[in-house]
Amino acid sequence: MQDEAQMGSAETLRADAQRNHDALVTAAAAVFAEEGVDAPIKAIADRAGVGVGTFYRRFPKRSDLVVAVFRHEVERCAEAAEIFAARYTPFEALAQWIDRFLDLVITKRGLAAALRSSEPAYADLRGYFETRLAPPLQGLMDAASAEIRADISATELWRAVALLCAPATPSDFEPTRRMVAVLVNGLRIDARGGER
Repeated sequence: MQDEAQMGSAETLRADAQRNHDALVTAAAAVFAEEGVDAPIKAIADRAGVGVGTFYRRFPKRSDLVVAVFRHEVERCAEAAEIFAARYTPFEALAQWIDRFLDLVITKRGLAAALRSSEPAYADLRGYFETRLAPPLQGLMDAASAEIRADISATELWRAVALLCAPATPSDFEPTRRMVAVLVNGLRIDARGGER
């Protein structure tokens, strides 16, 4: 009986730890979008509804949290491809996903800078970003192949979008979105099979 009680207690602790982890990652994503990755730890802990001690038990270093947030956001973006593919026409799904990708790139202030830093914890993130996001984008492009140019790869497209976003600050978000929309619309071909 005692073993069962201990097992139940351990499972409850694991569930609580996972909830705290998830709450901190979600809160950090929101706070990073508002204040950048150097936002105060207390602001993140408060938004997650946990104490600062809990924060440091889950994420001993700030870089641990940045990596967790980055991976979480990339996964959500990758998973959105299937949702959009089921909900929209092929070209519209592609355009919607590019817009979702923009949310990742231009509203997660500091994540791009973290990728470019020399912090060892971030060394694998750039490759992860491309490896995880290029396949869903390629799938959307393949589905829209009757409507878009065939000479542009997924990697070329997402790098072009990322470059358009590179200098973006909060005041630049809407102009950046407009320029990316111009780029995406430039992928389309007309009924005669030529570029628009």
